[in-house]
Amino acid sequence: MSEIIIEIKEDKLPQKSRVLWLKSLSAVELKNYKYAISLCQAVLKDEPGFLEARQLARRCAFKEVGGDKKKSFFGSGVSTSKLNGLIKKDIKSGLFAVEQELEKDPANADVNELLYDFAVQHSMCNTAIFALETVRKGAPDNTKMLHKLAGHYLSQDMPQEAIGVYQDIVKQDPTDMDAVKGEKDATARASMKAGAWESGDVEDSKKDSSAEKEADDSDRAGMTRKQKKEKLAKLFDVYNADQNNLGVVREIAELYEDFKQYDSAASFYDWAYQLSHKDANLKMKAEDMKSKMASKAIEELEAQLKEDPDNAELEAKLLTFKQELSKESVVEAQKRVDQNPTDPQLRFDLGLALYNSGDYSGSIPHLQQAKRNPHLRTRVLLTLGRSFDAKGMHDIAISQLDEALEELTAMNGTKKEVLYEMGLIHMKMESKDKAIGCFKQIYEVDYGYRDVAERVEQAYTA
Repeated sequence: MSEIIIEIKEDKLPQKSRVLWLKSLSAVELKNYKYAISLCQAVLKDEPGFLEARQLARRCAFKEVGGDKKKSFFGSGVSTSKLNGLIKKDIKSGLFAVEQELEKDPANADVNELLYDFAVQHSMCNTAIFALETVRKGAPDNTKMLHKLAGHYLSQDMPQEAIGVYQDIVKQDPTDMDAVKGEKDATARASMKAGAWESGDVEDSKKDSSAEKEADDSDRAGMTRKQKKEKLAKLFDVYNADQNNLGVVREIAELYEDFKQYDSAASFYDWAYQLSHKDANLKMKAEDMKSKMASKAIEELEAQLKEDPDNAELEAKLLTFKQELSKESVVEAQKRVDQNPTDPQLRFDLGLALYNSGDYSGSIPHLQQAKRNPHLRTRVLLTLGRSFDAKGMHDIAISQLDEALEELTAMNGTKKEVLYEMGLIHMKMESKDKAIGCFKQIYEVDYGYRDVAERVEQAYTA
């Protein structure tokens, strides 16, 4: 039967180990780091669950040998399988060997990962965190270990700590979409956690839990409109009793969104945002609802103008509304970028808003930064092409669209859009053959796409 190791505090140390521990603290005060490490190791040899000695030993090791990031990232050449074998044979001797290796290279990723795995197996949560946090400190470019640390924090219901780790990963690699998504998910979990227990009395939360469970257990997508209305009425009963219940407020917002009542949805998402201690995801939902409200208003105005095309007053009203909406979109998109400047999606949103507002020069740098997201890349290149085209820089616009086409294999909607845009630009450049070549590619698979049939067929009769 393997020996059981548990984490202990200083007051649980046996007298012999306590004496050595106090000596190690004195050695640190005298800046005798090497001696302090040896004393900590002596304590850990008998008491491997005493985390404070491990922490002190590592601080001293960083002082003594510094942080060689390259060495720590790739490892020092020590056989972790050999160390693992020693641990399995004799836990205390094996862990002592681990400490000796970490004395030489405190941020060694492989050895710290071995310590982490051992700590997880023995339910030593704080030791597990410490092992990976040591890598984070000494080898911050080792994003693989940072992902593991963030995952551990989430498994321990510590989303706020996970957020910080994901942010460090994005600093190292802004293209790491798993980290970008992880930060957003962790932020949402942190907000939910705070909302559940910090916004009101625990007993009130328990009292409302049955209604919330009923709401959570219902699949909105499979409900009839009547069932959704009944559910909304029940949620309002809870809401009227406690307007600070985050879960209920969010559910009401989602139902209003389903009903396409975007003004009410925006109002409740805004309130959920306030209750959640500024959850960015809820803020974005509120802004999305406002955007849909505006789009709906534009559709209504366009429908009225279609019925009365000579109405100059209505046409002016529509133009003014669109201009104001464009300005507001730019302001909101800029705020989001200021809050999270490394998010390529937010950069694309801002670039697109600037393009739509007519600020083509302003859109380009944000779109160029958004290119690093592979999921957005073709849409970004298309918008870049349009921006350069609007500035009269047709050759650069074509190069952007060519780059997009290289990454598009199937003739989907995006590829058709890119080809059509390229054809229009070639027409402006008086490269008629190249333009018709673009239109032909669409014509061969989609006869009814915009006016390509007319353009291609006229080329044959001209």
